[in-house]
Amino acid sequence: MDILDRYLSYEAWTLRHFINRCREVTPAQMHQPFDIGPGSVHATLYHIIGNLETWTDLMRERPVRAVPPLPEAIDVCLARYDAAIADFSACARTLAADNRLDTTYIDVLDNPPTAKTFGGTLLHVLTHTTVHRWEIQHMLQRLGLTNLIEGDALGWEAQHR
Repeated sequence: MDILDRYLSYEAWTLRHFINRCREVTPAQMHQPFDIGPGSVHATLYHIIGNLETWTDLMRERPVRAVPPLPEAIDVCLARYDAAIADFSACARTLAADNRLDTTYIDVLDNPPTAKTFGGTLLHVLTHTTVHRWEIQHMLQRLGLTNLIEGDALGWEAQHR
């Protein structure tokens, strides 16, 4: 497994774990305001999933979809996350296999549109997702959830060997 596959698999599994743990909080707690990130667990999940969808559309050089609201039901949220991370991961693996990580595309959402490398964008999206996942972990802790995984890469690897 190369480093890209490790990072994609680790991030996909770890965020999925925390989304599943959201079943343990009430809808009101999902929207409870916090002084970090986008401001609530729900808003942070919406931000992460929407970013995965948007950046994948940009890198696939297809029209950027309108990001719909995130549903309240965790099963529906997981399905949307699973689809978004699968599409992003497939895009990343194809770009790496085709040796296009240093190739540029045009980010049409910038004003004016800006050239960005595929590799830089992949790294940006993955690190961005990781930071917001840590915010979700922190919010869930503040909401009283216990026995949360640490969410570190070596912990993930130990569980998947």
